[in-house]
Amino acid sequence: MAHRVFAPPPRTAARALAALALAAGPWAAATAAAADFRTTADAATVLYDAPSAKAKPLFVLGRDTPLEVIVPLEGWVKVRDAAGTIGWVDRRALSERRAVVVRVPVAEVLANPDPAAALVFRAEQRVLLELAEPAATAATTGTPGWVRVKHRDGQAGFVRITQIFGL
Repeated sequence: MAHRVFAPPPRTAARALAALALAAGPWAAATAAAADFRTTADAATVLYDAPSAKAKPLFVLGRDTPLEVIVPLEGWVKVRDAAGTIGWVDRRALSERRAVVVRVPVAEVLANPDPAAALVFRAEQRVLLELAEPAATAATTGTPGWVRVKHRDGQAGFVRITQIFGL
């Protein structure tokens, strides 16, 4: 008597994964698109390796440093900086104020959101810029692919979103 071994068709597992991805897709996409950014409120904010003031300090961040919020936890917030470093900061050290930092060697800030527009100024890597328009995410800017920023000296213009961190 021969034994039959049942094996589901190879596509069954793929279909199940696809259905699962479809079901989670809108939620996952909304979560990915809705990155939450804050800036440091104090002139010296300590980034720790764990959610405790007794944890090992990693860095001291200056005022208005943009940080991506990963997860809040009982008075502490796990964050990621522009360099990709992950650590913890005291929740009280964060501000609702929004700023971005240049992540490329040199970002060109233009008069209009058009690659052919006049150059207003160049900002070097790690230069902080204030958001000059209300934008919660890269998808909510007034001009897709661009955001209006302002330098502390008062100059303002548009920069490509791909050249900055914090939005």
